[in-house]
Amino acid sequence: MSPTMTLTIASILILKSVGPATIYTFILVMLAAGVAVLVAIFRVIVRTRIERTRSRNWPTASAKIDLVSVADVMDDARFPSYRATLTYTYRNPEEQMGDYSRDFGSEDEAHVWANSYKGETVKAYVNPRDPTRSFLREEDL
Repeated sequence: MSPTMTLTIASILILKSVGPATIYTFILVMLAAGVAVLVAIFRVIVRTRIERTRSRNWPTASAKIDLVSVADVMDDARFPSYRATLTYTYRNPEEQMGDYSRDFGSEDEAHVWANSYKGETVKAYVNPRDPTRSFLREEDL
């Protein structure tokens, strides 16, 4: 939270003077904070998309799915979701580890999907600049 936003909120709460200027300032600060959060989320999404697009040209390594798990995601109590995660290992040249997650609306569906990959061998796309980073592509699963 920025110092300006903190001071604005504090002045509203302490002074209890809510005039047009204070409300206008508060709305502007909240809009700016919202835009900042949206920009940060957008940057993460774009960076991930770019990396996944670039990964199409990365060398592949044979990876074995060693561990599967399902976790309850507490985003919204009205719409429960479950995240199934596949943890895999590959050699490039040393042993490395990565994971791939997918969300489901039902816990049983998530368990069935995750357990269907336990012990399977899949293709991992390995970053040539950093062999500790890799991706599994959904179309390869």
